Amino acid sequence: MMNRIFLSCLLLSLYSTGSSLSCRWLDHKFRQYNQRSSDLLDMMVNNSTNTTEDAELEVAFPHDLYTQASKASAGEHLGFIVQSLEQMALLFEEAHNSTSWQEKTVEDFVNVVSRQADGLRSCESLRNIGSHNHKNKKLRMYFKRLSGHIERMDHSAEVWELIRKEIKVHLFRLNQLASSLLTKN
Repeated sequence: MMNRIFLSCLLLSLYSTGSSLSCRWLDHKFRQYNQRSSDLLDMMVNNSTNTTEDAELEVAFPHDLYTQASKASAGEHLGFIVQSLEQMALLFEEAHNSTSWQEKTVEDFVNVVSRQADGLRSCESLRNIGSHNHKNKKLRMYFKRLSGHIERMDHSAEVWELIRKEIKVHLFRLNQLASSLLTKN
């Protein structure tokens, strides 16, 4: 009888630990990689553009997606962050040949953002939460419109500078979303 109680308590504690949102990678590495990707974006500043402070992208981000993600389950929350990072990496892969940014800096940015997504994916797989089968269509369409806007603007330095600024804001917001997962524990 005592063995059954002990075994039940052990299983319950293992289940509780396994279902926790605690993820070593999220706790220790996400912010570090997020800061690195932000620093790389800062290094990409193109001082030769004539971008005015008032210039804005013609493609507006659907900000309600952040609100939805913050209210979603932990898996959907992580899935949104992962999908956003993946889309950023894809967008900046286009930048290799079409900007005056140093190719190494762009490659490093793509690699860091991809590593962030991979790290978060490991958090998801450990807890079987979130599914990449349920990608956010609105988010995917936003990045597709951004890509189209870049094409229409002939990959100009001005449009890439606007994109760089926009992505920097998204990185900040994704960091906030990831931090909110940690505070929910």
